[in-house]
Amino acid sequence: MKTVNRFYDNYAQARAAVIAIEKAGIPSSDVSLIANKHVSAGDDETQVISETAAGSGIGGVVGGGAGLLAGLGLLAIPGLGPVVAAGWLAATAVGAAAGLATGGLMGALIDAGVDEEHAAIHLEAVRRGATLVAVRVPDDQVGRIEGLMSIHRPVDPVERAAAWRADGWTTFDGPAHRPNETEIERRRREWRDAGMGKQV
Repeated sequence: MKTVNRFYDNYAQARAAVIAIEKAGIPSSDVSLIANKHVSAGDDETQVISETAAGSGIGGVVGGGAGLLAGLGLLAIPGLGPVVAAGWLAATAVGAAAGLATGGLMGALIDAGVDEEHAAIHLEAVRRGATLVAVRVPDDQVGRIEGLMSIHRPVDPVERAAAWRADGWTTFDGPAHRPNETEIERRRREWRDAGMGKQV
């Protein structure tokens, strides 16, 4: 088994990728989605998921649908804070030791085979408003699942990290500054306008 990870600038792209993956026969138990609580539905619409909204069912708020998406919930991941998430990766991250500088999701990604540098980029992406999709697949299906995920325009992590570094970013810094809704939506527009949400 190999884990394939991609992150998307908005939840709608990630949601479409998850639906395609499940239609391709990958069990929901092998798919995970982790989104910033400032969920972007696409275009200029941002929905902030509050505890009140979570109590009424996150699926109804962000269009959860069936399969994995029906199980979306508001979770607190060590080092990252509140996220909208479902799946094995989220469960592993929440169950990981709290109080680590990198947070539970870092350890979960590394355990899933992601190198530390790329794990830090994935965490920073979620912190800045992106949605991460992680899929466990048999080795002989990796190419097919990567192709399905690419259709929905995941972000090139190397290109995005280079842009962050140009602004002074070095690595994921855990619970330092968490962007608010306005900052996240401004960044989303900048990436979209700059054409930096292109597929990998």
